[in-house]
Amino acid sequence: MTTTTPTPTPEAFVSTLARTLAFSIRTPIMRRPDEYGLAYEDVHFPSQDGTTLEGWFIPADSDRLVIANHPMPCNRYGYPGHLKEFSFFADFECNFLPDYKNLHDAGYNVLAYDLRNHGRSDAANGGIVGIGLLEYRDVLGSLHYARSRMNIDNTHIGFLSRCLGANSTIVAMSRHPEEFEGVRAMIALQPVSLRPFGEVAVEANNIPDGIAMFEQEIKKLTSFDLDELSPLAYAKDVRTPTFVVQVHHDSTTRPSDVQGIYDNIGASDKKLFWIEGTTRRFDGYNYFAQEPDQMLDWFNSHFS
Repeated sequence: MTTTTPTPTPEAFVSTLARTLAFSIRTPIMRRPDEYGLAYEDVHFPSQDGTTLEGWFIPADSDRLVIANHPMPCNRYGYPGHLKEFSFFADFECNFLPDYKNLHDAGYNVLAYDLRNHGRSDAANGGIVGIGLLEYRDVLGSLHYARSRMNIDNTHIGFLSRCLGANSTIVAMSRHPEEFEGVRAMIALQPVSLRPFGEVAVEANNIPDGIAMFEQEIKKLTSFDLDELSPLAYAKDVRTPTFVVQVHHDSTTRPSDVQGIYDNIGASDKKLFWIEGTTRRFDGYNYFAQEPDQMLDWFNSHFS
């Protein structure tokens, strides 16, 4: 006798989708910098609102620093999609350690940490993920720690911010521009709005009224309106030179979303690069580990 898994109802599918995006799962930190020959310190520091954040400080012999912010549901290490229990987001590993190695070898100190509700950082806001609207406080906390730790000002600091981390950095730059005056450069890898994520998912599952259902579920779970959960309105206040990178045919969202975010960025010095040859979003997170030249060129040209 064989059994089959029943197909979820449209309501159940949308409810699960909303909950998955409103509350991140915690994923394990599977690698550490010393596996790549990097000396490091385990560090912790407070977010702007006091939430304790855990991370790594990887020292280099310079006064230049890159702060790394990760995607959801990753952590400072990456994402263990090669483990069966985590393969539903991506069935392969995302590993950020090569990025840190390449930055370190190019002369940059690196601060990589777990955003709230991720990795080993504290829980906050009832576990809700704000797609940057809550996590921007963590970016500010990392900036405060970095400045005090290294006794440097913003003219020696850059950001490597991915997805949720990119949104969070953009929101922080909008809400507290004074904190970012003089920051040299940012790489915003795959910033995202939640609406197109929902639209693509419900369309792929042939749920005609799915986006209205999704909007209601997100509101009930997070108290945010769906269109609030986007960096689009905040991008106009970004003045830091910004390099936006995105998988062009990402099967989970729409290219027009990232194009719109890029177009709205207020910095006169900005650049957009489309990653071709894949539809897998998580390939974008591994891109610089395999092709570091553009990342290093962007930072080197703005720190010189």
